[in-house]
Amino acid sequence: MPDPAPDASPAGRPRIIALANQKGGVGKTTTAVNLATAVAATGQPVLLIDLDPQGNASTGLGLARGERGAGTYAMLIEGRPLAELARPTAVPHLSLLPSDQDLAGAEIELVSLTRREFRLRDALAAAPPGLVLIDCPPSLGLLTLNALVAADSVLVPLQCEFFALEGISQLMRTIEVVKRGLNPRLALQGIVLTMFDRRNNLSDLVAADVRGFFGDKVYETVIPRNIRVSEAPSHGKPVLLYDVRSAGSQAYIRLAAELMRREREAKETRA
Repeated sequence: MPDPAPDASPAGRPRIIALANQKGGVGKTTTAVNLATAVAATGQPVLLIDLDPQGNASTGLGLARGERGAGTYAMLIEGRPLAELARPTAVPHLSLLPSDQDLAGAEIELVSLTRREFRLRDALAAAPPGLVLIDCPPSLGLLTLNALVAADSVLVPLQCEFFALEGISQLMRTIEVVKRGLNPRLALQGIVLTMFDRRNNLSDLVAADVRGFFGDKVYETVIPRNIRVSEAPSHGKPVLLYDVRSAGSQAYIRLAAELMRREREAKETRA
């Protein structure tokens, strides 16, 4: 395993958060898109990187597959600069690095490349200040590894259902391995409970279990099951643009506020 690359200078570098969970269907991409939108709405520059070959984050921000052009594949494999590939979105202050069609083959191609675990980290060295959110694929392969090596912290969306905690231990082990061997600054930013159904006692039980296990790493804000959140991607919009007054939109606004508060507190602690 190669030696870790040196950290970029803290002055002027972005804060990078990877959204990861190897289990699919947990609201990871929905959280990435709407959290990015809610933070950008405060005026902070945000870059959302769609690192998932399915490209749902790109679709959720209005870019159909045929409209995306070059994106994450071109940056990781071809070495094209981020500034050339990032795209503006309908949301002020929010840019998108879309998932391009060739990204599905990147896992195989990365194997033979030099500094294969550091491709994303190296590419983001030129990223402007602000917040970078990385929507990882639902796996723990080389694409997710690149995200973990590039990131300052990991935000884990966790659905409120019976098997919620199954598999998360593997992700926690992966984070620890990456921290020890490749990225010493990597930390667990937090866990966000998603798909919370107040009509279902199971949601309360799962939430209590997760909070009992992870303590204050679990966000106070929970994301409810909400039809508006489900409908918004089919219109190519974040739910905050589709229906800002919906329960889902309001939850993501609160989540963004909590994220920024936690980031400020963490910065004060590091100082």
